Amino acid sequence: MNEWLDSLTLWLGNNPEWLALAIVLIACIECLAIVGILIPGTILMFAVAVLAGSGALTLWETLLLAYVGGLLGDAMSYAIGRYFHRDIRRLPVLRHNPQWLSSAEGYFQRYGVASLLIGRYIGPLRPMLPMVAGALNMPPVRFMAISMLAAAGWSVAYMLPGWATGAALRLPLPDGFWPQAGALAAGVAIVAALGIQGSLRKLRYASLLAAAASLALLMGLMLSWPHLMQLDQGLLALVQEQRSTRLDSLMVIITRLGDLRTQVIAAVALCLILLLTRQWRALCLAIGATLGTALANNALKALFSRSRPDVLLEPLSSYSFPSAHSSAAFAFFLLLGLLASRGQPPRWRLTWLLLASLPAAAIALSRVYLGVHWPSDIIAGAALAAGICALSLALTQWRTPLPALPAKVWWLMLPVVIAVLGGMATWQLSAGLLLYRY
Repeated sequence: MNEWLDSLTLWLGNNPEWLALAIVLIACIECLAIVGILIPGTILMFAVAVLAGSGALTLWETLLLAYVGGLLGDAMSYAIGRYFHRDIRRLPVLRHNPQWLSSAEGYFQRYGVASLLIGRYIGPLRPMLPMVAGALNMPPVRFMAISMLAAAGWSVAYMLPGWATGAALRLPLPDGFWPQAGALAAGVAIVAALGIQGSLRKLRYASLLAAAASLALLMGLMLSWPHLMQLDQGLLALVQEQRSTRLDSLMVIITRLGDLRTQVIAAVALCLILLLTRQWRALCLAIGATLGTALANNALKALFSRSRPDVLLEPLSSYSFPSAHSSAAFAFFLLLGLLASRGQPPRWRLTWLLLASLPAAAIALSRVYLGVHWPSDIIAGAALAAGICALSLALTQWRTPLPALPAKVWWLMLPVVIAVLGGMATWQLSAGLLLYRY
């Protein structure tokens, strides 16, 4: 297998014109029913991502190609399930390995939509779940909507590390970049693992554990940020290399969703709805998460007084560490995820938090793309928001669990929040406010 992989990567390296097609096919195979279990697609995806990052393809082209391939594999797997239905057990490979199908069916029947989102990151389940969804007659429109969402995060998670590795090997990165990157990645992984395990094991103080882990990561960044310049400069150089005029406009729109005025109005609107509907404990959680994060962020900015990157032509009026956009966005969207996940099984709660993190991560990354924050700034902002949100949740449900919000509250809250975020971003863009004051 190693010799075959070496031969393939060598051939693609000598024939880069075939690399785009190879990424689509490998991503498709990785998500294709049965075949995805037999072929080491994860290793192949990393290998072709390294080749793409070495200068053959841009990051956005690489992610788009993997995304298309993943959607194609999902659609083919779903179609196989719809065609064969219960007869899929008679397929040659599944006759000799019935546990593959049984495991995927049990996971899908137990967790439904959440299984397609979370199972995307579990090797043996990833290629089987779309086929099971088709066999169990999941509506095609619903399946494709979920697949489009899941494939987006999956393509980033599976292709970005390889592409960044290829780009890092190509660019003259500062000395000390890799040790710092490894240490920071390990810290983030430990925080995520503690939070996930605490939730899955239904620990009584899971929220306090998640808060302690997030704030410990923040403390580590607070103590070490002067020594992370090689990492920050290297990552910023990688991101700035991918800038384009069209993408600049998109990133400005995304970053506007995290502007201080937009986030304050959205948080106030959410709190007013909770007040009017008499959701007192949820209101306490919302105030603690949003106001607590804002106060802590301002205090840390004043304490550290870290200068911003020198990418913009005009200096900004405030300091960089931690990123206010990152902390505000993560606090607001994680709050929505926490409220949506109440009364749900552990895996559903994790799914809601994962989905809530996606728009917050997009806002945070837009700050690095636009050159107004260092990468460690946005990680510190996310850690601060996660810690404050988890601590607020622990205090809110210290005696009894926080109940789920009634459906009528969500039908009132979601349109208002979407209208506020979209309206504020549109207004600020139409006003031509292209420089940042926070």
